[in-house]
Parts: sequence; C-alpha cells; structure tokens
Amino acid sequence: MGVLSERSPPPSLLSSLTLRRVMVAIVLAVSVAAALNPLFITPFVVLLGRTLVVAMVLLLVFIAAGMWRPSWIPSWLARVVAVAVAAPIASFVVYLPAVGGDVSAVLAHEGRVSGFILIAGCSLVIGPLLALGALYRERDAQARNDRLQFALEKSTLERQALDARLRLMHAQIEPHFLFNTLANVQELVESGSPQAGPVLKHLIAYLRAAVPRLDDAEPTLANEVRLVRAYLELMHMRMPDRLDFHIAVPTELESVRFPAMALLTLVENAIRHGIDPSEQGGHIEVGAARDPAGRRVTVWVADTGVGIDDKAATGTGLGNLRARMKAFYGDGARLDLHEQPPHGLRVTLGFEPREAAR
Repeated sequence: MGVLSERSPPPSLLSSLTLRRVMVAIVLAVSVAAALNPLFITPFVVLLGRTLVVAMVLLLVFIAAGMWRPSWIPSWLARVVAVAVAAPIASFVVYLPAVGGDVSAVLAHEGRVSGFILIAGCSLVIGPLLALGALYRERDAQARNDRLQFALEKSTLERQALDARLRLMHAQIEPHFLFNTLANVQELVESGSPQAGPVLKHLIAYLRAAVPRLDDAEPTLANEVRLVRAYLELMHMRMPDRLDFHIAVPTELESVRFPAMALLTLVENAIRHGIDPSEQGGHIEVGAARDPAGRRVTVWVADTGVGIDDKAATGTGLGNLRARMKAFYGDGARLDLHEQPPHGLRVTLGFEPREAAR
C-alpha cells in the first residue's frame, strides 16, 4: 500500500522574488547602465532607471515562466525563451513614458531607436545567459536537497531497523532469563526443599519489579542494579552455601542511561557458567566506576567460578549484548572478557555515558 504524503503548495510569485535575486538584478542593471552611459546623451539617472525596469521585468518573467509554463515544455526552455522574448519588449516599453506612450514617436527618433537597440541587445545577451546560470544553480541546489532528503530517509530507515533489532534482542534475552529462573524453582519444588516457598515468593516479588521495566524508555543503571540485587538475592536463597555477592555502584552513576537487562545478562551468565558448574560455588562482584578524565564509565561483573567458557563467550546473550551496547552508546562501546586468577571471569562494559532525561 502506498503512503500518501502531503505536498507543500507551490510558492507565489512574490515569495520567489528573493532578496538575492533582486540584488543580482540591480547590480547587473547598474553595470549595464555604466557600460552604456558613454554611448548615450540621456542622463545617467534616466538610463539607470530604464535598465533597472528591464532587469526587474526579466526577473519577474523568469520566475513566472517557471511557475505557469505548459506541462509539455521543459522548465529551462520555457524560462530561457520567455526571457529572450521579454527582453526587446521591455526595452521598448521603457521608452514610452518619455513620449507619452506614442509608439510612432519612439520609432521616428533615431536616438531613441539606437538606445532601444543597445538596451535590447544587452538584454538579449545577458538575460538568457543569466537565466541558464540561475537554472544551473537551481538544479545544483535541488540535487543537494535530494541528497539531504535521501540521507534523512536513509537515517530514518536505519533507526527503524535498529529499533526492530533491539526489540528482537530484548525479546531473546527476557524469556532466556525467566525460563532459567523458573527451572531453578522447579528443581527446588521437586526436591522438596523447604526453601521452595521463600524462593517462589522472592521470584514473584522480582517479577513484579522487573516486568514493568522491560520496555522502559529511559532505563538507568540504578534500575539495573535493583534488578541484579533482587536476582542475586534470589539465587543466594537457592544456594546459600555456594554463592555470595557484593554490589558497589557509586551514587553519582545511578542516573546514567543503561540498556535494560544488560547487567542482568552478565550476572546470569556468571551464575550459569561460572558459579553453578563449580563445586565450591563462588563470589560475584558487581561494580562501576568513572575514569579519572570523567568521560568513560566502566561497569563490570566478576566471578570466582570455573573460569572462561568458550560457549559462553560466543553465546547469543553476549553477542546480543555487544550489539545492544554499540547501538546504545555508539562505536566506542566495548565488551571485554578477562580471566580472573586464580580462577574465574571478569566481564567489563566500557562506554561514554548518557545521562537519563529528567
């Protein structure tokens, strides 16, 4: 289905009579009058008046021909022909006031005929040439405008495609986390653990806090920290002897805009690929800091689990997160994985922050 677009009404004759066009016409009229003055016995002021009138008439004819030409005539041809036809007519008309409108008086006076020929000749040479130059500039301006319009439409389409990709990535991350968490609750219920009830209670409380934030238009690091804390407390109840954690995010960084579920993805990976496979469990540290220059922010999740996992490093979750960070912060955003001795993994996100709207 085609999309109907509103077209702006065509410009009027007066609106097309721009200051720049008027100034060009005046300068040319003065130049022609100055060049012809030695050949005329008429005072310069009178000669200048005639050339100014001719210049303005040709300018109006040029504009009008482009607006009201027949559809079967190309715009450039209609304008050039109109200027060429109007030049001798306007040059003759400017002499009529001096003779009270008597055409025969103009034709019977040799000096007026010579003056008419000189002015008309200059108009016939300069007018069409200027018309062609103006048409070339208009075509060049239209080409630039078309390029800008194309770039704008391309940028809009790219932004729409990016939004669609982000929604797809987000949709992949959310069920991945929820299904894993529900599977953990199922294990507790099936094993008859007394912690099944409290864990389920905390899960419900977590979901009540998390679900409204999944499509948050202005997600912040503070929101992510709250979600991560709730998740880690939930996981701590599931394995109290195998997991402990520490979260340290400076208050001044809480308002920084941060992709929703991004930090949770890293923490969940640390649990799934680091702590769960380890017999001793481990410790998870979540932190953030701004560099001394105050430009970049680093957010990290470190664990003392079994260490780097090639499958985890190349999995869908981290691949999506890299793309989301780049889309959210630009090409300067980074996601890096480092082994943490004696064992474990540290994942860092580096970016130049954007403060949340207030």
